[in-house]
Amino acid sequence: MRPIDLAREHGLSAQAIRNYDEAGVLPPTERSDTGYRRYTPLHAQALRAFLALRRGHGHRPATDIMRAINRRDSEAAYRLIDATHLALHTERATRADVARALHSLSTPIPPGTTRRPLTVGELARRLDVHPATLRTWEAEGILHPDRDRVTGYRHYGPDCVRDAEIARQLRRGNYQLSQITRFLDALRTAGGTAALTVFLDAWQERLSTRSRDLLTGAAQLDAYLALLDQRDPEAIADR
Repeated sequence: MRPIDLAREHGLSAQAIRNYDEAGVLPPTERSDTGYRRYTPLHAQALRAFLALRRGHGHRPATDIMRAINRRDSEAAYRLIDATHLALHTERATRADVARALHSLSTPIPPGTTRRPLTVGELARRLDVHPATLRTWEAEGILHPDRDRVTGYRHYGPDCVRDAEIARQLRRGNYQLSQITRFLDALRTAGGTAALTVFLDAWQERLSTRSRDLLTGAAQLDAYLALLDQRDPEAIADR
């Protein structure tokens, strides 16, 4: 097969196929007497595997996975795959934690109940963070505590405590401070539980889509490995 034959199935250009070949995504390619690349069904399946892996893992990890497989370093490939699954598992847990932290938005305060503002030390102990962390979050626009008019001390009311709890969970999920600031700003602007529901539902949909993409990538990669085994039985021992 020619590069265009591989490209046509996926709506790619022949140059894209050559680029993937040079990047090590495809297995070694034979050339004709005139120097043209000769592709086989094995190369076609390698391309399918890469494109499927890319949807779930991202371009760079998918490239690294295929390179590892093509050099018979399946252990390195499996570590890369495991890392993506671990990151997705962590993000799924983070979403659940954020949902719990945000639950106060839809939970009415019982009549006659008041929530005393917390001091910086009290909030730090509640979140198990250093007080300096809270001041950093304030500088980043994540928190907006009130100030005592006499002493100047910070006071963290219910909304501020909620925002701090959200920030803690998102940080545990490796979200950057700038990302947390944008999210909280959007939540404050939208207001209400409807915005919360939309956010959490969209997040869950992204997680589910990525999980399905990872399954599809695994299936295509398994098909590629099966072809490699048929071509070179010694490769089985390497895995």
